[in-house]
Amino acid sequence: MKKLCWTATAIPFLLAGCNAPDASTPPADENAPAAEAVTNAGETPAAERAAADLKTADGAAAGKATAATINGRVMLTLQVQGLPPGQHGAHVHMTGKCDAPKFESAGGHWNPADAQHGLDAPAGQHAGDMPNLVVDDNGRGTLEYELKGATFAGLMDDDGSAMVVHASADDQKTDPSGNSGDRIACGIFKAG
Repeated sequence: MKKLCWTATAIPFLLAGCNAPDASTPPADENAPAAEAVTNAGETPAAERAAADLKTADGAAAGKATAATINGRVMLTLQVQGLPPGQHGAHVHMTGKCDAPKFESAGGHWNPADAQHGLDAPAGQHAGDMPNLVVDDNGRGTLEYELKGATFAGLMDDDGSAMVVHASADDQKTDPSGNSGDRIACGIFKAG
């Protein structure tokens, strides 16, 4: 009986020690900046995200593109609205400008490796090349794609970059733009 009483008395004290702070870990500095936390598995802190609000030549909202670094890869999601049905070339362009009506200020396709255009190019593609965007009869479309050979720092360099949707399908091989036609929507990537 004495052993049982001794054990019953000792167990609460032993368990209380499990909740005691670890003396080997120094206390946190209250003045130090908080580390950015990953909110869910695979999500990226805000510093590694950028978004572009797309507009048409007449200024109408046309959707949004979001780029984020996930596991060291630049992933892009494009959601559009109010665009003509069918297949459209969609590319990241090298300059963060979208002067209407033709959006030529966005420059050519983002191509830091000086590669040939198109997903079917044997020597590799532009960093800004993507599959065709399919827009349904309601004017909506979504595309998710890893930008091959891209870095977030390159996407957000000094002159920025832009997301551009073209009037026609990209043939994925003709240099420099895949015969994808006029630029019908554009948005400038902004960090955050």
